[in-house]
Amino acid sequence: MNDTETAPPPATPAGSEPTGPPVLSVRDVDVTHRIAGGRLFAKAHLHALTGARISVRRGEVLGIVGESGCGKSTLARVLVGLQKPTAGVVRFHDEDLWGMPATRRASEFGGAVGMVFQDASTALNRRLTVRTVLRDPLDVHGRGTKAQREARVREVMDLVGLPPSAAEVLPGQLSGGQRQRVAIARALVLEPEVIVADEPTSALDVSVRAQILNLLRDLKDRLGLGLVFISHDIQTVRYLADRIAVMYLGRVVEEGPAERIVHAPRHPYTVALFSATPSLLASTERITLTGPLPSAVDPPSGCAFRTRCWKATDVCAQTAPEPRAAEEEGHLFRCHHPM
Repeated sequence: MNDTETAPPPATPAGSEPTGPPVLSVRDVDVTHRIAGGRLFAKAHLHALTGARISVRRGEVLGIVGESGCGKSTLARVLVGLQKPTAGVVRFHDEDLWGMPATRRASEFGGAVGMVFQDASTALNRRLTVRTVLRDPLDVHGRGTKAQREARVREVMDLVGLPPSAAEVLPGQLSGGQRQRVAIARALVLEPEVIVADEPTSALDVSVRAQILNLLRDLKDRLGLGLVFISHDIQTVRYLADRIAVMYLGRVVEEGPAERIVHAPRHPYTVALFSATPSLLASTERITLTGPLPSAVDPPSGCAFRTRCWKATDVCAQTAPEPRAAEEEGHLFRCHHPM
């Protein structure tokens, strides 16, 4: 089967207005992993997340962007409950997620938050038909009668643009774009409030990426979903997101409305990140970062970005910057010497 042709995405985003309090939020979340050290079997600690703070409401797209290894996928696992934080709080409808009884966490949170993984070819069971893949979450959660589950499978297939005939085939018989549509349909089948999409287009051909991006935006608008879209491609995030969080070495260094992050960034790393990705809409001078790339096992003291920052001073090595508010509402950054 071939993916249908879809026009490229428009230049400016459109979407429903966010509503209500956050469905999901993380506050001062750390994730630290113990790993084997290099000397006398010592144990070292990898700081995957440090002091992370973000939230997402229904009807909005939160884009999370940063270099490979900055902690984006760890944050995704925290948001969907696959990773328990070492410290800090994950809140689901203003309730401590990890303070909930396990049965409630599985039934209430498990149905309210869906995830789309990076590579559908490995995320989907190759031995099950598409119908079985989509019906399985309904069976596990005991949703409806058998007839209602079958009807829901047909409904979500239609939502993501899959033909009815795809229900009887194995994922390996579909194209890459159609497999990702199956993965999105599986994330939707329990009618979640928020979907976390971790690099959902990176494994796809360029010609198919725009189709999946358009689909995600359309689903967000039609269903009033909250969407956390994680990517290393800042131009893709720029197109899709209402708000953007920029990560560096496990830290959220800047977060705010997409328009402000794009046109008036305050953190030097955000400026450098945008300068490294050419845009047809604006010309920027390329900023080349110098200095050693720090390790998450032995991060720098103070500001993690100081070893590559052209504005760093002694204070940057002495103390980690606290979140500061820009003049615009909802725009936060961590920097002693903002742009």
